Amino acid sequence: MTTTREASNTQEASKGERVADWLDGRLGIHTLGRKYLRKVFPDHWSFLLGEICLYSFVVLILTGVYLTLFFHPSMNEVTYHGSYVPLNGVRMSEAYASTLDISFDVRGGLLIRQLHHWAALIFVAAMLTHMMRHFFTGSFRKPRELNWVFGWTLLFLGLFEGLMGYSLPDDLLSGTGLRFVNGALLSVPIVGTYLSMFLFGGEFPGHDIVPRFYSLHVLLIPGVMAALVVVHILLVVYHKHTQFAGPGKTERNVVGTPFMPVYLAKAGGFFFLVFGGLTLIAAVAAINPVWVYGPFRPDQVSTGAQPDWYLGFAEGLVRVMPGWEITLWGHTLVLGVLIPVVVFPLLLVFIGVYPFLESRLTGDKREHHLLDRPRNRPTRTAIGAAWISVYLILLAGGGNDIVATRLHLSINTVTWTVRIAVFVLPAVVFVATRRICLGLQLRDRELVLHGRETGLIKRLPHGEYVEVHQPLDQARLHTLTAHERPGELVGGEAHPDRAGTDHVGPDQLSLDRRRRTPSGRGPRSS
Repeated sequence: MTTTREASNTQEASKGERVADWLDGRLGIHTLGRKYLRKVFPDHWSFLLGEICLYSFVVLILTGVYLTLFFHPSMNEVTYHGSYVPLNGVRMSEAYASTLDISFDVRGGLLIRQLHHWAALIFVAAMLTHMMRHFFTGSFRKPRELNWVFGWTLLFLGLFEGLMGYSLPDDLLSGTGLRFVNGALLSVPIVGTYLSMFLFGGEFPGHDIVPRFYSLHVLLIPGVMAALVVVHILLVVYHKHTQFAGPGKTERNVVGTPFMPVYLAKAGGFFFLVFGGLTLIAAVAAINPVWVYGPFRPDQVSTGAQPDWYLGFAEGLVRVMPGWEITLWGHTLVLGVLIPVVVFPLLLVFIGVYPFLESRLTGDKREHHLLDRPRNRPTRTAIGAAWISVYLILLAGGGNDIVATRLHLSINTVTWTVRIAVFVLPAVVFVATRRICLGLQLRDRELVLHGRETGLIKRLPHGEYVEVHQPLDQARLHTLTAHERPGELVGGEAHPDRAGTDHVGPDQLSLDRRRRTPSGRGPRSS
């Protein structure tokens, strides 16, 4: 009996082996698994930002599939007879009526709607934060420029994907946003009218905009974004992960945990944390209550209409722009809208092409796998901080009416404040951020040279009082010195290195510290 069972197990095992060998010979599964399942991932909290992007995108896909089962992307007029009594008997589009049905009649429909909307907001927020983390740490440098462009493209598509999804319910608030889009298209010289007619299928609002946005929102753009996500992840695997400088970390290795099983278990747990957190937010925080706004009508405008936060800066550009118009060759140019339409993509394009600009201006063509501390790249950090300040100021400008109402100010005061701040604040932020970074560099230098202050005062034999400093341990010393310092911060002790910087290593600074410390005395306070 035992012999028969062992023979059967051997036979089954041999069948499984034959199948595995057959697949491996054609797909290389065993070779790929052995190579990539043990791939090392560094441990740092900032790397979770990219995972939040990915998991939010997964939640968007799952909830979006559910919503498509009940949503009717049609602008045909119907009379509503549903659970929401205040709108009974009101004529509206099928799109708006189906949105009300999802919210009040479909089991779990309102939760899924709100989960989808909150996931979209957090997805874009995580993408922007993720890109800023890469920007400030310099992980976009060679060989990752293309991956930066793919990530930037995902952010750009995410903005318009959110706009289209926001417009699908055909409520009064989303219709006001579409009126803004129509005005932007009409401001384009010569072809503006044609662009508007093409998009809306006739005079605004037309009858085709919801079906067209629906096709783009659920098919084309998600498909492109999914493909970009796959390519983005494959390039991350191919180029290997970047990591912050530290003991044992070099440009040629990665220190961390293997993908299988440690990182996979952590990533799986984090996915459920993100999913659960989004679900909790959707359950307790109402968002986009379309039944309050009512159906869209071209002769009405929603009071206090605000877009989602990620497009608030675009509306801010239009709100704070003076209503200038000029006439050239018989054509009226509405500069009050045209200039913001041009500036809006330029703000985004700047961060998209920045890796190539920095590489060209600095002449740095080397590969980089170690991340920078933002303080060690003061100019880049100052540029990023100035860009964020522009974004936040314009975001406030996009809600100038709400700001004026809540703070009991004149809307003209708020508008002029934003107009001035758009030009003044970025310059102030740039200078201040750069000086702060330089100060932090000098502070790190003092720590390396003199050690950490202990608060203990020691009296020397000849009567002098000095504070006792504690030398840094070798790991901390390595972390603070394993980078290239800008030449303007280093005196005659450092030796010049390539790319216009001075490289300061731990050995050199340790020697410098010993030279500065008087023989037989504790290190002095600077």
